[in-house]
Amino acid sequence: MRKIWSEFKEFAVKGNAVDLAVGVIIGAAFGAIVNSLVKDIVMPPISLLTGGLDFSNKFLILRPAKDGSTAFNTPADAAKGGAITCNYGNFITLVINFLIVALAIFLVIRIINQLRHPAEKPPDTKDCPACAMKIPIKATRCPHCTSELSSVAQ
Repeated sequence: MRKIWSEFKEFAVKGNAVDLAVGVIIGAAFGAIVNSLVKDIVMPPISLLTGGLDFSNKFLILRPAKDGSTAFNTPADAAKGGAITCNYGNFITLVINFLIVALAIFLVIRIINQLRHPAEKPPDTKDCPACAMKIPIKATRCPHCTSELSSVAQ
């Protein structure tokens, strides 16, 4: 039993397990932020542009309630009444959430990649074709062998 406990402690304290736990916690918090961004920031202007359209409350009644009524304002009201609904508005909202998360992750990874591999600057030297020494890219004559260079880089 002690061996299992010590192996578990070694696993739990390793960087990978701790990094994974931190990633999950940050991911959950980031998900909440994105949900709020979509619900509170993105969807209101879209609703305004579409004449008050609220995607989250859009649904299609597949089977009316047990009493035959079909007049419901929200999918939750319809479910309470016993109707079966297709909640396509919620799906649209979740697709928008996904697109925003994907864009945010893309931008974060792009920034990380740029920090890891800074953009390469154009070369400022070239090899002399006669003596193979490094010379300035705009040189017209090699300072080492004094040979005249036929092509000057622009």
